[in-house]
Amino acid sequence: MSAQGKAIEAVRRTVADRHASQVRFLAALVQAPSDNPPGDCAPHAERAARLLGELGFAVERDPVPAEAARSVGMTSATNLVVRERFGAGPVIALNAHGDVVPPGLGWSVDPYGAVIRDGVMYGRGVAVSKSDFATYAFALLALKEAASASALRLAGTVELHFTYDEEAGGEIGPKRLLDTGQSKPDYAICAGFSYGITTAHNGCLHLEVEVTGRSAHAARPDTGVDALEASTAILADLYAWRKTLAATRSKVPGIESPTLVVGLISGGINTNVVPDRVAFRIDRRIVPEEDPAAAERELVARISSSAAKHSGIECRIRRILLAKPLAPLPGQERLVGALQRHAREVLGEAIETHGVPIYTDARHYGEAGIPVVLYGAGPRTLLEANGHRADERLRLEDLRKATEVVACALVELLSPAT
Repeated sequence: MSAQGKAIEAVRRTVADRHASQVRFLAALVQAPSDNPPGDCAPHAERAARLLGELGFAVERDPVPAEAARSVGMTSATNLVVRERFGAGPVIALNAHGDVVPPGLGWSVDPYGAVIRDGVMYGRGVAVSKSDFATYAFALLALKEAASASALRLAGTVELHFTYDEEAGGEIGPKRLLDTGQSKPDYAICAGFSYGITTAHNGCLHLEVEVTGRSAHAARPDTGVDALEASTAILADLYAWRKTLAATRSKVPGIESPTLVVGLISGGINTNVVPDRVAFRIDRRIVPEEDPAAAERELVARISSSAAKHSGIECRIRRILLAKPLAPLPGQERLVGALQRHAREVLGEAIETHGVPIYTDARHYGEAGIPVVLYGAGPRTLLEANGHRADERLRLEDLRKATEVVACALVELLSPAT
């Protein structure tokens, strides 16, 4: 048997032997709240760093300055980086986020309890994506032990990037690590699910629209300028236009068309007062084939044109977020090939590439020109995992299998002959 084959066998043994420890590691992460908002995530990062240290990893902490955290609506965050250098060669980053959406209602178990029933762990963040803290940490642990146990000399470096601002856009997490030069990876694998490889995803534009008129007594509405009346007309124009978005079709499997949703609205003073201000927020999803800047210009122009029809109305438009789409990049095929080969062995089935309509931290690696895919522990779909919903769940066997796939793929990607 070749040295690479022996290393892969050693990886599989180690993943299996350490699975119980991996489950305890994940449970400890789920049991520590890291809801975002409010985004006070530095304490969770400290717990994760201690757990990683107990596994024998040297952990670099990158405390995000308080002002930078506040700028994205968070209280605190600390990025964690682990680097394992095996020799000269490519740097492969494995990124997952530890911040999670608040639990909400409807849980049948304690959302921070890490309850296990019938081989399934329940808890907020157990699938999205504290699971991949465990996937990647134990894949790297297996890789280290396999390298020691076999004659294979690996060529390259594996880095763990554990960050805490995916729910706020990733600006102070992965983007900060790349922009500051703390990491310069050649490839990246970001949190995902076990039965498919994501190579593309939508972008997202969030705009806040503020429509201002002039208040007046409801007994004399003719003396005011009704901001709500103007807003409803603007919204009617937007809703009519959004029907046309379905005509734009993405060529990426799993992604369909651009979408537009008005998800938040506020305004008015009292029942007996002509409203002088209405604000609403828009979510516009951008497919990989679209130009994000052009999509923003078009939407802003349509809102402005609609508002201009109303005398006495002022309309201010502010960008909240522009997350660019992730499009397939040259070099992805190397990651895809390695993951597919080992997934077939471990899962007993072929896994395909696809796109998803959400946006993720992976885009920051893509924007930096780094070939990136999403792959990790989880079921076939976000809905199956109850991601962002009550009773979020993860089959622990999927955690073990994804860890084995990632570790074996790393052996292949860092073997000098490949």
